[in-house]
Amino acid sequence: MKLRGYLNAVCAAGIGVSLLGACASFEESGLPGSAASMARNQIMLVRKSPPSFGFSRLQAHVRAHPELDGFIKARALPDFLAETSDESRTYFILYFLENKQAYAFRTQPEDRASIEASGPYPITEGERRTLEDFREQAME
Repeated sequence: MKLRGYLNAVCAAGIGVSLLGACASFEESGLPGSAASMARNQIMLVRKSPPSFGFSRLQAHVRAHPELDGFIKARALPDFLAETSDESRTYFILYFLENKQAYAFRTQPEDRASIEASGPYPITEGERRTLEDFREQAME
């Protein structure tokens, strides 16, 4: 009897792990309703606590591109993330308001796990004000 309970628990855990993998794949799929599709063509506030949608999307990019983790640790958590994609690439920009800089990233068409980075690019005073306004609205 105890063995059957143990086997049921192991099977349930295995199914749970399988479903988690499926959920993660769906969220990055770009299909309607997925996190990737909701982030397309958006500028998102990146806030760790409480976690914002932008923070969640940034973490998804870090999981997909581990080298991005070192980039962020060497600087700081960006203030904003802009994201878009087409049929062959994902593009995203990390905005650092204090330094008035932005960095652009894009995946490779033949290898979406690989990314190219460029920057820093200066953020204009107008862009900075607009992003600060977005932050204030998000905090309301």
